[in-house]
Amino acid sequence: MHVPAIPARSTRPRRRAPAWLAHVTRLRRAPVPRTAMVRGALGAGPLLAAGIAAGQPGPGVLAALGAMLAGVNDRPGTRRKGLVHIGLPAAAGSLGLLAGAGVAESAGRWAAVPALFLVGWVSGALSARSAVWSAAALQMLVATTIGMGMPLAGPAWLKALCFLTGAGWLVVLRLLLRAPRSRDSTRWSGEREAVAAVFDALADALGALGGPGAPSARRALVAAQQQADEALRLMRLLPWPRRSGGAAHVLAERFGAGVALCGASIALQWEGRPVPDAVAEGPRRLAAAVRSGGPAGPLPSPRPDTVERLAFDRAVLEAAVVFDRTTAGSPAPQDPARPPATGTRAGFRPGLFTPAGREYGLRVALCVSVTAAVALLLHEDHWYWLPATAAFLVKPDMGPLFSRVVNRFAGTVAGVLVFVALMAAAGGLGPPLVVAAVVVAGGLVPLSTRHFAFQTAVITVLVLSFVHTAGDTEAAASRLLETFLACVIVLLVGHLPRVADPRVRVGHRFAVTLRCTERYLRHVLAAPGPAGESRLPGGAGGRQRDDARGLALRSAAYRALAEARAAAETVAAELPGPFGGRRHDWSAVTVAAELVVDAATACALRVGNGVPRPSSGEVERVTTALSVLADALEDGHRVARPAPGPGPRDCRSLRDVMTQLHGIHRLTTAGEMRSASSAFSARS
Repeated sequence: MHVPAIPARSTRPRRRAPAWLAHVTRLRRAPVPRTAMVRGALGAGPLLAAGIAAGQPGPGVLAALGAMLAGVNDRPGTRRKGLVHIGLPAAAGSLGLLAGAGVAESAGRWAAVPALFLVGWVSGALSARSAVWSAAALQMLVATTIGMGMPLAGPAWLKALCFLTGAGWLVVLRLLLRAPRSRDSTRWSGEREAVAAVFDALADALGALGGPGAPSARRALVAAQQQADEALRLMRLLPWPRRSGGAAHVLAERFGAGVALCGASIALQWEGRPVPDAVAEGPRRLAAAVRSGGPAGPLPSPRPDTVERLAFDRAVLEAAVVFDRTTAGSPAPQDPARPPATGTRAGFRPGLFTPAGREYGLRVALCVSVTAAVALLLHEDHWYWLPATAAFLVKPDMGPLFSRVVNRFAGTVAGVLVFVALMAAAGGLGPPLVVAAVVVAGGLVPLSTRHFAFQTAVITVLVLSFVHTAGDTEAAASRLLETFLACVIVLLVGHLPRVADPRVRVGHRFAVTLRCTERYLRHVLAAPGPAGESRLPGGAGGRQRDDARGLALRSAAYRALAEARAAAETVAAELPGPFGGRRHDWSAVTVAAELVVDAATACALRVGNGVPRPSSGEVERVTTALSVLADALEDGHRVARPAPGPGPRDCRSLRDVMTQLHGIHRLTTAGEMRSASSAFSARS
């Protein structure tokens, strides 16, 4: 019997969609935020209903708008983190609304163009600092646009107050409505869970040692450590409703033990050898002890046959001592009012006048001012939609531009269709139906953060409901055309030369990483005082401050590295533009930069555990190479600089640092050398 031959499966690799296209459909996976959805439903809807019932729809719309934008920033985290991440953008938004309404009252229509250029430049530059500053800058810019372009009755100060009241209402809901807690939970449960998550991530990182998942596990560990550090720092800054006393001190001490273990685990990863499974499970016991407040029990440790494993063994022993001393029922610490420092923010923070700040600012300012000019030509009033859409699209730190443009337009179409279908089904929108639509859409805002198109559709329904309440009942149809115009303008302006150069945006982030690493190495490898004393005065207190300074510098280096990695991933998913032919392999640069920071951490740990300190000449050679390469990345290698020299012969960790610096120099100069060669061939 003849059996048809089964065609052999092709061994050719399956072609993947380009990154700029694949990013369009990428979903962010996260648990369903049920409590945040309840807060969203109770946020904007009741405020709008109160305004309509009082016969003041304008103030009700502004209050509901403030609650809606606050709901966009209502993300998982501790209560104090929520207060900062909602409150700071809300304050910036009210300031922007005050300024925008003031300009609209006192100047002509066309004064909005230079005003939005200035506010857009400040907004874009502030976005280079951090995620919370980026959210604040976005709300400030959008609220300024609304204050200028949405005609609502009332003085500027009243509009800003209504907006701030709406955001404050959501903050109150954030404090009152929280996720269900266990019976033994306390008011520090959020911070305690953040610290426990560090030990869970440490267990995962130890279990991945020596395997292909080690780098990603280490990134998750560093991210968990930074989140816990932020939670504890906010706990010290905002200790309401009463002083934390010993509870905060105990949590800070246990987190300090975790920080020491994390540093030792990074040195183990640099060593590259796996550890027994029992050792990897030790931090799980520490995590359980943090959650329960009890002791950790026996903690296994690897055999200390290398310097790195000896350092980890000592960190485990110190953690056991700390957990025994801080177990519930043990004597209180000597000075509970001053919890130990586990690292503060240090290092370089991008500002308004850095290359990245200037590039961000110019890109946002141009797009917003150009769309404002076009909108003023098209409309006498209600012209805010075009520049507000551009503001949401062009922010470089919020994702690839092409992906945001496509999803913004698709989400707007979906939102308009839903709103029009609702009007057609109900034969018009009365106040009860408008409020019901705002309640449902407000509840979906926290869930919509999974995808930008989904979020845009939900916000479009909300904004059209607000505009309908304010009196613009024919807004739905024109919003599609205006969104399309904004998308086209942002794509054109956002890809202009010197406005979208990835070498400036990403190179600056890696330059900050190298400079933070340089400062860390200079600090930890500086020659000690007589008899090994601290470089800072104060005896044991000086040594403690010295150690805290080193931890802060190391944390700053890893924080800058995470920001550089995020910027590199965004640039890799951008639509190829004028710089496509000279695009560096930023993913390879990211790997090399990670190895640089890891090797620097390992060097500091080895020196602290008895390895001879490198000579001052070797330290100066390595730190100078870090500084020179950072300067080259900062200016895009526009000024020729020599490649890093050879590494120290007797220090393996610093030799690894120099090896990776050679790799970064080669990766970031290859594009310039190819471009110069092409230009020379064209002239020939």
